[in-house]
Amino acid sequence: MHTSLHTPEDFMRRAIRLSHDNMKRGVGGPFGAVIVKDGEIIGEGWNHVTSDNDPTAHAEVSAIRDACRRLGTFKLEGCDIYTSCEPCPMCLAAIYWAHIDRIFYANTQKDAAAIDFDDAFLYHEVALRRDERRIKSTRLLPEEALKVFKEWQDKKDKTPY
Repeated sequence: MHTSLHTPEDFMRRAIRLSHDNMKRGVGGPFGAVIVKDGEIIGEGWNHVTSDNDPTAHAEVSAIRDACRRLGTFKLEGCDIYTSCEPCPMCLAAIYWAHIDRIFYANTQKDAAAIDFDDAFLYHEVALRRDERRIKSTRLLPEEALKVFKEWQDKKDKTPY
């Protein structure tokens, strides 16, 4: 993809360039990310929340989707992510689910909060008990849902992840 890039600084500059270029195009917020494996960029992403009307279209999630599609896998072991800003809770969880080895970031949570991208409330919310959270959740039909879990548990041809 971009084989002329070789150093961590080069990869971070690419993530920052994606954040800048796509912010200038009006695609979304000022965030970009690249995923690197064996010294080569294998996935790129930028924020396109507003242009796609998709609150999950953050740079890191977009880069993960791109890398997984290109590699034909849902696990990105052996990969690093370079992101123009410290990942929000959703992106951090996606990075963990993807089994990415390392995170490199430029701007911090505090830097993002200073331009009105404040994720502090999310960190606070997830630490609360379910009954204390702002969005209420109610459990329904656990017996029916547990039957499906049991069927998954016993399924011989499943692909674990």
